[in-house]
Amino acid sequence: MRALIFDLDGTLIDTVYAHVFAWQRALREAGMPIDGWKIHRRIGMSGGLFTRAVAREIGRPLIDDEAEAIQRRHGEIFREILVERRPLPGAIALLRELRQAGIPHGIATSGRRPEIDASLDALEVGPSMVVVARGDVLRAKPEPDLFLAASQRLNVPAGDCYAVGDAVWDLLAARRAGMLSVGLLSGGYGEDELTRAGAFRVYRDAAELHDSLDELGILLRGA
Repeated sequence: MRALIFDLDGTLIDTVYAHVFAWQRALREAGMPIDGWKIHRRIGMSGGLFTRAVAREIGRPLIDDEAEAIQRRHGEIFREILVERRPLPGAIALLRELRQAGIPHGIATSGRRPEIDASLDALEVGPSMVVVARGDVLRAKPEPDLFLAASQRLNVPAGDCYAVGDAVWDLLAARRAGMLSVGLLSGGYGEDELTRAGAFRVYRDAAELHDSLDELGILLRGA
């Protein structure tokens, strides 16, 4: 049976631009002002890769303590400014119907706990939901570890999984994991960017994906 493995931020939850603001403010407080659009292009990377990209922007390396402090401050600001999380259109209904139909599915996110907990609550998923977060694997996206760990927990071979994400980092990770990928426009990347990164199909959001599951060979009961 085919399985679906979802990214979280920008795919199921409307949090991408809050992350941009939180990173921008944390960097500014550390004396490293960076344009917001440059930050947006890297949302979905692991925090470690992100801070290395920041180092290139500012023209000097970040020492480990400095990078960890910026990541920690980003998490504090993010939770402060986005106390309530808003699911993206169709996300709750899609996950609910997958559960009811017995279609294997899970979440693989570069986010960390407790940062992601409010997002999971907003999606109305229970403790039985397979969720692989940054702290569960050695390497985050664009490395394949998150998606591979999710496929193992679902007991579905990677080649039988679709990875669903909004960023090129999700699609690159899926390619390295040996999975077909599906791109969503809900995180701010364009269709051409997602297609070039390897997306098998591109949809507007989770709602349109829900309506198009048959294109992936996934049929809900009664369909």
